[in-house]
Amino acid sequence: MILVTGVNGHLGRAIVEHLSQRTAPAQIIAASREPGSLSPPDGVAVRRADFADPASLPEAFAGMERIEIVSVDKLGEEARRLHRNAIAAASDAGVERIFYTSHAGAREGSPFPPADQHARSEADLKASGTPFTALRHGFYAESCLQMIGEDLKRGELRVPEDGPVCWTARDDLAWADAALLAGDTTFDGATPPLTASRAWTMSEIAELASQITCREIRHTVVSDAEWKAAKVAAGVPEHYAEMLLGTFRASRRGDFSTVDPTLENLLGRKPTPLRDVLATALTPAPQTDQK
Repeated sequence: MILVTGVNGHLGRAIVEHLSQRTAPAQIIAASREPGSLSPPDGVAVRRADFADPASLPEAFAGMERIEIVSVDKLGEEARRLHRNAIAAASDAGVERIFYTSHAGAREGSPFPPADQHARSEADLKASGTPFTALRHGFYAESCLQMIGEDLKRGELRVPEDGPVCWTARDDLAWADAALLAGDTTFDGATPPLTASRAWTMSEIAELASQITCREIRHTVVSDAEWKAAKVAAGVPEHYAEMLLGTFRASRRGDFSTVDPTLENLLGRKPTPLRDVLATALTPAPQTDQK
């Protein structure tokens, strides 16, 4: 039996959908803190699993052989505490292996707070004594769009100094996670970085978006302080703007620049290029006649 947490989110939902195509749905459990909101594939059962409510986890994890802990959308010690709750419950349930969605840039002390948090959660996994696989996902291409999509649409990409980032399509990573959960391949400990086939700078992304939209999109470098102030002025909470700024600080160190063939090998094809992700977001949908 295989359980995936966080199935109310984009990644968890996609993992379950891909897994149901390669494993009998009756062997899959979709878990969420709000199970009533789930609509899993036919045959997939649902359980409540709330990392903030440790009492909910023993029943949710009972009888499972493999569990994928989809990392939470929290920061710092809160995230680590929630992950520790899930790791402890999975270990107590006697699972054969814990899978955890980590980050390709995971390292303690990273200026990108989630990367530091993932490294610490990986250490907690190791300390648990339960076999584990830390799925070191490349930076989601969808996150790139959340950060700069509006700038691209406006025609000027105003960002701090940056370094190359290997932006990777989330659905490719969900497919790879499903393959590993199904037992196609096993990695003990942290996987190699699961990334797309190339890394991009912001200047290159502006040029790529210009090609896609057939209009000039300028790239302008601004200071860290100016960029953060603009985000806060636009309504982004200050702590979240600081976290986003960490993306640029870490990229300048080369923390997200590694390109690795492991994802391509798992997919059996080239990973989805960033061009395709941008084109979907920036190209207007075709108009249909209204009658």
